[in-house]
Amino acid sequence: MHREWHKDGFTVTTDPARFDVAAIHDFLRGSYWAEGIPREVVERAIQGSLCFGLLENGGQVGLARVVTDRATFAYLADVYVLESRRGRGLARWLMDCVVSHPDLQGLRRWSLVTRDAHNLYRKFGFGALARPDRHMEIVDSDIYQRLPGA
Repeated sequence: MHREWHKDGFTVTTDPARFDVAAIHDFLRGSYWAEGIPREVVERAIQGSLCFGLLENGGQVGLARVVTDRATFAYLADVYVLESRRGRGLARWLMDCVVSHPDLQGLRRWSLVTRDAHNLYRKFGFGALARPDRHMEIVDSDIYQRLPGA
């Protein structure tokens, strides 16, 4: 079942049928965290995640994507609001919608990576890793440039 929230002419929806994948891809491929990402990868990411599309008059103006098992863990990714819509509290409202979703209650751990939005995420309880010595990762920063069709 898809969820929707409405505020001041904007809609947040979890219904992927309402997402403008071309617009999402256009933003993400120019972002610092997903530069050059192929459209096919964006499509797979949306299909495999719980996504929250931010719409204005049906047009895509933002997104938040949650990779989750809906029981124990959530990884927050690809959160954005178009620059032309920033300064209206939309990112905070989008995050309010994300953290209030019924499928994301009672999770043991949330995770995210950000370069510049620490203040936004702190408002929702995010902080530095409590035990960074226990976390490991594989990072392949130029993977999108090596994929076929890149």
